[in-house]
Amino acid sequence: MNIKSIFFPTDFTCDVCGVETFKSNLCADCKKTVEFNNGITCPLCGRKTVIPEICLECKASPPLFRKAVSAFVYGGGSQILIYKFKNGNGYLKEYFANLLAPKISELPKADYLIGVPMLRRDKTRRGYNQSELLAKSLSKRTGIPYLNGAIKKVWVAEQQKALSRAQRAENLKGCFKVEKPQLICGKKIIIVDDVLTTGATADELTRILILAGATDVFLATVASVEYKIKTARK
Repeated sequence: MNIKSIFFPTDFTCDVCGVETFKSNLCADCKKTVEFNNGITCPLCGRKTVIPEICLECKASPPLFRKAVSAFVYGGGSQILIYKFKNGNGYLKEYFANLLAPKISELPKADYLIGVPMLRRDKTRRGYNQSELLAKSLSKRTGIPYLNGAIKKVWVAEQQKALSRAQRAENLKGCFKVEKPQLICGKKIIIVDDVLTTGATADELTRILILAGATDVFLATVASVEYKIKTARK
């Protein structure tokens, strides 16, 4: 696979299953597997909910960012799309940016977009930082400047999958460092990422941005995990 094929598609096929689609990103069958996050959402974390109010997780532990938006509900076809985006199909940034730009217009006007940073070795291994690609594409569509190198990732946290939300937050402390505080101070920032799960990464980035003087921080992701009300076992 060459660099051109990573960032620019060479044919018009479904980005989920690969069948010919005649200039559409998704075939008719795969469209049924992708859920757009256009229904009821939590006004803070932006995840799909069944009740139009702040979800119980945000009530119990409010996110540090003021508001989040996302284009997809994570799962099914959107999960496949994001996996491909992170693994050699960087050109999906354009499709995702087209869907996410209208969502960003729902947020208060921001001064900068920033992507979630990666270690240099990880970026070299992958060939690109998917959050950075998406943030740059969104910048072109929204007119909000992309701030490059504002935050640096300084070390890798332990695997997060088996950890609770509180454990993830503790695990990520010190993982990132603000490199350009003079550009952050007094500004409103939108963090751009691929998926919102527990929000631990976004919260840690928000924490250090606020410490650097940011006045407000928002989050925009391609997808977010649906909030599901937990019921007591009988």
